Amino acid sequence: MQRIDLRSDTVTLPTEAMRKAMAEAELGDDVYGEDPTVNRLEELAAEKLGKEAALFVTSGTQGNQVAILSHARAGEEIILEADSHIFFYEAAAASALAGVQTRTIAGVRGVMDPREVERAIRGVNIHFPRTALICLENTHNRAGGAILPLENLQAIYELAQRKQVPVHLDGARVFNAAVALAVDVREITRFVDTVQVCFSKGLGAPVGSVLAGPRDFIEAARQWRKRLGGGMRQAGVIAAPAIVALTEMVDRLAEDHENARRLALALAEMKGWQVDPGLVETNIVIADVAGTGRSATEWLDWLAKEGVLAVDFGDTLIRFVTHKDVSSSDLEEAIRRIHRVVKRL
Repeated sequence: MQRIDLRSDTVTLPTEAMRKAMAEAELGDDVYGEDPTVNRLEELAAEKLGKEAALFVTSGTQGNQVAILSHARAGEEIILEADSHIFFYEAAAASALAGVQTRTIAGVRGVMDPREVERAIRGVNIHFPRTALICLENTHNRAGGAILPLENLQAIYELAQRKQVPVHLDGARVFNAAVALAVDVREITRFVDTVQVCFSKGLGAPVGSVLAGPRDFIEAARQWRKRLGGGMRQAGVIAAPAIVALTEMVDRLAEDHENARRLALALAEMKGWQVDPGLVETNIVIADVAGTGRSATEWLDWLAKEGVLAVDFGDTLIRFVTHKDVSSSDLEEAIRRIHRVVKRL
């Protein structure tokens, strides 16, 4: 039985073009700044994201944490959405590594109210930590791949500028947001000072992310990357497929979004499953199975036996993620298998 893996877009395998680029990559020592393929990737990423410079890092988490370390000092505070990846899934790295305090704001589908953000920014007082950074996430993972509206990004960025607080974007899936909005990604990144983007999710590269921002910031970030053990040598072999990801794999994200909407519509028709297809904006679908009287874990076990893989997002929540390695026909087969399990129970 063919396994249909909808756990995450991180399970994608590199394309043939990526494998060829890896085999033929021109190499050097990146710690010395001598890997031409890495240099080319960083220049390309900076240009596409509308920033002065960029830094190739091993992962999205490393990119976010290098950003926090470069923006903030121990004893300061950063503002985050309460369900953000940085707060929820990065093993408390901001406190463990940067020594910063996190101040969370409950958002609506990942969107923080600018008025609440402004209230959270600390005034000058010896009892308070300095607000060093505001972090956003677009698209928002735990909100089901939700897109932060451009007007919300602009409002937060403008108030942050008034308060002289930088804004960092965890843009692991920011190209999904750009494709869904039908805008150049720079229409999003112009409202942040720094941005991290993953190559190894929907863009399909095997490994790596990039951190982009002002040139002097990226130079400071380069040292933090080194401190974290992220200084890589002949890294062109993994930078090469990331170049392919940026140049060839962005527009096709629309296919993943369409597949996610098709999946959401099908799940919404299944007995006891609650899904609002209108909330599916990109490539993530979150279904609530509370109405079935069964837990997410039970459902995941049954689906796995049918060769459909997903992950739990809570006691009764299941997350499905569409990606390039799940074709339209694969998706239809997954729907048939899920329906078969639902009918059997």
